[in-house]
Amino acid sequence: MPVVKARADILIECSPEHVFTYVARDFFLNYPRWSPEVKRLAVLTAGPLRVGSRARQVRTDQGRETESTFRVTALDEPTRIEFAETTNLFRISYRLAPVDGHTHLVFGFELTRLEFYMRPFEKLIRVTIQEGAERVVRNIKGLVERQSAPPDGVMGAAGSAHV
Repeated sequence: MPVVKARADILIECSPEHVFTYVARDFFLNYPRWSPEVKRLAVLTAGPLRVGSRARQVRTDQGRETESTFRVTALDEPTRIEFAETTNLFRISYRLAPVDGHTHLVFGFELTRLEFYMRPFEKLIRVTIQEGAERVVRNIKGLVERQSAPPDGVMGAAGSAHV
């Protein structure tokens, strides 16, 4: 049972297939872009992303550097990708659903245990993790929408220039 949970959602003005490509298929390329706390990311499994794929990351959160190894635990195109830290310290999920040609993205994070020395800071940890979840969905939205936007000055379908 998770000790700390966070959930954030957002509507992205792109198709679920486009968002899924950015978040899942191109995960190893794009993850450090929406999560700038990731200082190093090493892919440990050759080939395309799939259930069982593994990676090691070094992050700096709140001034503290941590290293973890995680694996893909679920991959259902184009609706979901999930990860778990290899010692089951945390679990992460990205769920996508179509909404009128756009994508409803739900990001979930579960911290499954707190080290003893961290327990006095549990409330602060909860707030920090929730803020992080909200930042993740905002970052993904901004990156995906910018990536799919026509170049400056290109005419849109309605005949107006996008600038």
